Amino acid sequence: MSTYETDFHQWIEEQSALLRAGRLTQLDVPHLIEELESMSARERRELINGLAILLAHLLKWEYQPERRSTSWRLTINEQRRRLALLLEDSPSLHRRLPELLPRSYRNAKRAALEETGFLKSPFPEHCTYSMSEILDEDHWPGD
Repeated sequence: MSTYETDFHQWIEEQSALLRAGRLTQLDVPHLIEELESMSARERRELINGLAILLAHLLKWEYQPERRSTSWRLTINEQRRRLALLLEDSPSLHRRLPELLPRSYRNAKRAALEETGFLKSPFPEHCTYSMSEILDEDHWPGD
């Protein structure tokens, strides 16, 4: 049994040391591949979740103008900053946005519907915000 199964932290340190020493033939390649793919999936999930939170608040902002609050504004700004940092750190995620946006929007609609208490969804079936509007700190739908 390898340290991958028994002590993940130790396994990482071993793999790092092997890489630094250039001892590539001793690397645990199958598990390294698995971990790299898992890291990529985490980045995508973080993008999907961040977009969903942002979109839910943009929907609430637009469809419940009478309930707009400092808290909603702060959440929108915070999510925009987080997404900007994520996209800055991983620019290749920009090209994934069109494929990830529909999933994020579905999650956002569901969350916004639960949070607003609307009996029937007033929200469009598909996202009507462009990515530039979603990420633009000066864009406030319904203003």
